[in-house]
Amino acid sequence: MAVAHKGSISMGLVLIPVGMYKATVDNDIHFNQLDKESKARIKYKKYCSHCGKEVTASDIIKGYEYERDKYVVMTDEELERIKTKKDKTIHILQFARMAEVNMIYYDNDYYAVPDTGAEKAYELLRQALLSQKKVAIAKTVMGTNEKLLVLYPTKDGIIVKTLFYHDEIAAMPKPVPKMKLDDNELSMAKMLIENMTKPFNAEDFRDEYQARLRDAIMQKIQGQEIVAVDTSGPANVIDLMEALQKSLELSTKKDEGSQKKLTGTA
Repeated sequence: MAVAHKGSISMGLVLIPVGMYKATVDNDIHFNQLDKESKARIKYKKYCSHCGKEVTASDIIKGYEYERDKYVVMTDEELERIKTKKDKTIHILQFARMAEVNMIYYDNDYYAVPDTGAEKAYELLRQALLSQKKVAIAKTVMGTNEKLLVLYPTKDGIIVKTLFYHDEIAAMPKPVPKMKLDDNELSMAKMLIENMTKPFNAEDFRDEYQARLRDAIMQKIQGQEIVAVDTSGPANVIDLMEALQKSLELSTKKDEGSQKKLTGTA
């Protein structure tokens, strides 16, 4: 796995050199764009808007448009030159309780892996954070962006979560009205939640649509027609209490079926 970012976690005078590795992979099926007639792959070319010539990556430089059609050029060396020592570290600003960081701010996750020789300082930080159920709030520059980070301790290591800044979070499109609830409806909803509550295990879940998509692609390759797996439409909820009651009955039957499988009873 390629390292996405290199830096040192800076906690006071303590420096912990780490590499940041992406914590997720993209397993989705991706389609190419094809010409409708020839079925050939669609290609995109980069070209100069002034002379029309095609350009390669080595011909391209960075420019900032400060007035219409007027640019100031910034080289990679110049961009690196304006970074301070603090920019080049994962500089811890403060600590906070895990529950205080609203999950809406979370963006991407990375594994922080200590360099050789930094394992003890890394483990000291991990255990200290975990024992107090706290996270570190930090900053670093990745590319040309200063990223706000959370260093999140786990039983296996430290995960670096990049955060959106507060001004990047969009407001809700419209306020959600607070409705007066019937006590029976609320009780029924709580019972439904209780019936469907069990420990979360990520391995229990998979992308079922992607699995059906792979099967459909194989059927097409083999010259077979795609058959609809479900032609029914969504059911309209007429009576909330009736819908809750039926949902509760279904969840109870499902739970009883799961218990029979576990115990081996018929």
